[in-house]
Amino acid sequence: MKSRITNKTFVLTAAIGSFMIMVTVIANTIWASRQTVTGTNEAVSAVSSFYLEAMADRRAKIITNLINNNFNQMQKVIDFIKEEGIEDQEALRRELGRMKSLLSLNRLALVDEDDIVYTQYSTYTGGSRHEFLADKKMKDRVISTVSVYGSSRQLCLAIPLKGLTLMGKPFKACFVQIDIDDIVDLLALDDEGRTHFALYSSTGGNLSDTELGPDILKNNIFEATRIAIPKSIWEGMQRDFVNGVDGTLTLKFDETEETLCYVPIPGTGWQMAILIRGSVIHDRIQAISESNLSFSRYQITFTLVALFVFGAILLWQLKVISATKLEAEKETSRAFLSMANTDSLTGIRNKHAFTEMENALNDRIRSGELKELAVVVCDINGLKHVNDTLGHAAGDKLIKDGSDLLCEHFKNGSVFRIGGDEFVVLLVGKGYETREESMRDLNRQVEANISTDEVVISIGCSTLEPGDEQLHDAFTRADQLMYDRKKELKSMGAKTRES
Repeated sequence: MKSRITNKTFVLTAAIGSFMIMVTVIANTIWASRQTVTGTNEAVSAVSSFYLEAMADRRAKIITNLINNNFNQMQKVIDFIKEEGIEDQEALRRELGRMKSLLSLNRLALVDEDDIVYTQYSTYTGGSRHEFLADKKMKDRVISTVSVYGSSRQLCLAIPLKGLTLMGKPFKACFVQIDIDDIVDLLALDDEGRTHFALYSSTGGNLSDTELGPDILKNNIFEATRIAIPKSIWEGMQRDFVNGVDGTLTLKFDETEETLCYVPIPGTGWQMAILIRGSVIHDRIQAISESNLSFSRYQITFTLVALFVFGAILLWQLKVISATKLEAEKETSRAFLSMANTDSLTGIRNKHAFTEMENALNDRIRSGELKELAVVVCDINGLKHVNDTLGHAAGDKLIKDGSDLLCEHFKNGSVFRIGGDEFVVLLVGKGYETREESMRDLNRQVEANISTDEVVISIGCSTLEPGDEQLHDAFTRADQLMYDRKKELKSMGAKTRES
């Protein structure tokens, strides 16, 4: 009898224990489901802010790096010109053009003590055009926004000059102007229109001419958001723009919530603003939440059949999900890297990719590991003429034709587009060994293209020489040979910038 009682107690205890385990699992699953729903809404705001702050900060740094790089390049121009001993305007213009092309600077100019501005193509009085010239004793760098020809807006960067005398005149400043449209191209987002960005002045004016979502559009950000946020927050945003302070806030247009993040770009008086609709992140998190809820229901049913088997399957599923997410993150990272290094017009590698390649090759050159390298500098003839007479669509086709021609003849090389009409080809290994044949075939095709009005490319090639410490040494020689070739092609009837 005692044994039967013991067995009965054991069975009852096991049954009660199993029942309690199942009830606990079910109750915990129901509670977790409800917490997931609640947490989804709380996560939307946090994820939106984190995502946008990181995105805005990255793009603000892109502009800051662009500004600093242009200041550094201007200083190189000044150091070079000081050593040249220029004595007349023609020589000055020639050197400005060469340095502008070599360093990829836009609208490079020098200003003398009488506020006369000297550029590659013209000379004019700049006192009324450039506000920074109003300061007769310019002491530091100047960053300003200017309008050109009444509509086009540009970022103007200027540095003061000390001790620079050319043609018997003291010079007071050097400056460059960068089209804001070019800056916008650097910042472009590729996420199927789910995220929007724009550049704003301290007064809320849209500088980039990009739409900040379907509600704000291209309007003044203060005027467009007045009805979407409380007055105190709206006034705080205005103060942030004036004082160069970052911030994140939630806008509500009708029943639609949007998250707006803005960060200042140092020295410019600009704010980088990025906006994302709350429903975008909410839908993504909700999809994950629904998937988890469905899986939880499946867990409950399966637990009633076999708790042990359920646990094993759960662990396996978690491992698969983790591996899938990890692979997706890797694929996303590879996709972003590819976009950052690819020229959107031609599909070949861009200047960013060339800079990375240049840095890697410089290390191999300095260590003595790389001794055989050829640099081919290429420039398309007559692009400006085509743009001016046939339109930019024809100009884009000319650029793509030039890219195709280079890729066809340098199949064993790496082709990069580093500027509007400028390309570079790097040749090592088989490409280096066959460079003469490739250049000869390309030049023959180019000369034939002159009579058929097809794409004409001027090229110059140089190899590493003893004493070279970086790729740029060979680039400089190749660049000069390219200009010599351009003159030669012009004498054969090839189109130039002017005709």
